This record gives sequence, structure tokens and C-alpha cells, in this order.
Amino acid sequence: MIATVYRLTAPGMIEPCCRELSPAAGGVLLRPFRLSVCRADQRYYQGQRSPEALKAKLPMALLHECCAEVICDPSGQYRRGELVVPVPNLPAEADPFIAENYLFSSRFRSSGYDGYLQEYFMEDPARLVRAPKGVKPEVCAFLELVSVSMHAIRRFEGIAHNRRERLAVWGDGNLGYITALLLRAMYPKARLLVLGTVAAKLALFSFADRALLVDDLRAGARETLCDHAFECVGGGGCQPAINQMIDVIAPEGTMALLGVSENLVGLNTRMVLEKGLRLFGSSRSGLADFQQTAALLAQSPRLAAALEQLVGEIVPIRAVADIHTAFRVDAQHSFGKTVLSFLI
Repeated sequence: MIATVYRLTAPGMIEPCCRELSPAAGGVLLRPFRLSVCRADQRYYQGQRSPEALKAKLPMALLHECCAEVICDPSGQYRRGELVVPVPNLPAEADPFIAENYLFSSRFRSSGYDGYLQEYFMEDPARLVRAPKGVKPEVCAFLELVSVSMHAIRRFEGIAHNRRERLAVWGDGNLGYITALLLRAMYPKARLLVLGTVAAKLALFSFADRALLVDDLRAGARETLCDHAFECVGGGGCQPAINQMIDVIAPEGTMALLGVSENLVGLNTRMVLEKGLRLFGSSRSGLADFQQTAALLAQSPRLAAALEQLVGEIVPIRAVADIHTAFRVDAQHSFGKTVLSFLI
């Protein structure tokens, strides 16, 4: 069959093209049902990546956050009309020590390889996770982002020492909100602190024990506010956030770095050494993270309901012009997820 792929050919330019799909090849034939815009997609769409990166990655279909509808599954594992969440990370090999999302041989949709902005697409049934029952498709659309936080917490559990009474999250955006929510669900007895820069956003973190503006922490504070910390800021705010974390974390604490920065970041390594801190980076996620995320959401209606607060505008997609509208709408908001209802 012939399907249309909507590829970004240059910043702000999306062109439909055709590709042939072969459902008989063994993969599951899927149709996008709900899609969600990621900050990485916006950087490509707006041309905010380096010219070298754009030249290497384009043309490609954007969007790697997706809830899809099963059209046909020759393997018989999924029924027609069932909603699934595809894993955008596509490993080519397995390594006993390196996770699939860190292998250089893995491909990732909407990063040099076509994302889900397609009329139909094929996926290996082993790279699909059933949409958790009772969770709205608009939330399932960004389950990939939730799995990124889950991946960081799973890594944290294998790295950090077991004193986990005080946890802190730097960042009042989508990633900070999701990471804080998961920490609350997985460590209900821990004291949870959230730090950010916008009071209106921090007001949404009512589930945390305390939400503070970063400016309310005096410079060079020596008192310890947390045993372990998660950085979910990224960009230009990455450096001051990480250094503030170094200031107020307890000795031998663990710091998870999730925020993406295009520039080098200067750190107070003297205090990292003096406190014996552990810093680890965390990026993307893998199949196991999706599975654990889906299971947690199915078991926790309150968590799923809290994630619904992130659903911003839902944009019906009937033509290419609507895709441009979705990206413009998303660019106007610094909090919440823009969801595409795919009707093409």
C-alpha cells in the first residue's frame, strides 16, 4: 500500500511525500491516533539546531510521541482498533551493559529517522506497548515523555544510596512536573521539594511538600535541602540550576541530569569532589521504561488524572496547514502538551 509521510524538509516547511508499506512483511500496520509535540521537534521545526545538524537530519517526519491505532497485525498479538504506544527508539543490537537508548547503533524516530507524522506506519510488534486501560489517549500521546522520567528514576534507583528521605526537582516545566509526579507516586513517604522560576507554574505542583522559587534560596547556601536531586531545566538555565543543586545537596548525594543544553555547562567541580557527589546523565528511554510507565498509570488513576493537567490544546489535523497550526500553538506555551488529533 502507498502511504503519505509528512516530512520537514527545511525549518517551517513540511512536504507530503509517498512511501510504500508492505503489511505482509510481518510488522503491525498502525495509524496515528493522537500525537504530541516535543521541544526537540520544535527545535527542528524552528531551525534552532545547528546548520550541520539540520543538514544531517533533514528531511524527516517529525514527532516521536504517539498513541496509535492498530489497523492490521499479521502476528495476531494486537486486534484491529486497539490503541498502542510505539517505542520510538529502535535498537539494532543488544548489549549486556549499555541500555538500548545509549547504543550508537540505535535509531530514534524524529531524529534523523522518520517520526510518526505519517498517514500510516509499520512497527515491530515487540516495540509496542498497549495503552493503559482507563488512561485518556491524549495522555497516552505523551507517554514517551513520561517514560523518560521513569528511565531516569530507574537509573537513580541503581546508583543512589538508600537514604531517600528528601528528594528535590529543579524545573517547573513539563519534564519537571512529570518527574516530580513519578517521584511522589514511587516515593510517597519522601519529602518532595520542587524549585522553579515561575510562581504560576509552581502553583501547579500542589502534590509536592514544598515548591520554591530558586531566587528564594540564598546564594551559596550551605544547609542541605535534599538527599538527592533531579535537574529538569535544560537550556540556558541549566548551569545555575546544577550549581545550586551542588550547593544544597547532602554529601554523597546523587544528581540526575535530564535537561538538554546546546552549550557547554560550567560546574562547581570543587564542591562535587568535596561532597563526593554522583552525577549521571539520562536521555530518552527504552521498552522496559515504557512497560513500567504503562503499568504504573494503569494502577494509579490519581497519577493519570494529574498527567491530564498537562494536556493543553488539542489540534485537529486534516491537512498540512493544520500541522503548522499545531507547531505555532505549541510555541506559544511554556507549559503543557499540544496534542494533535490525527484525522487525515
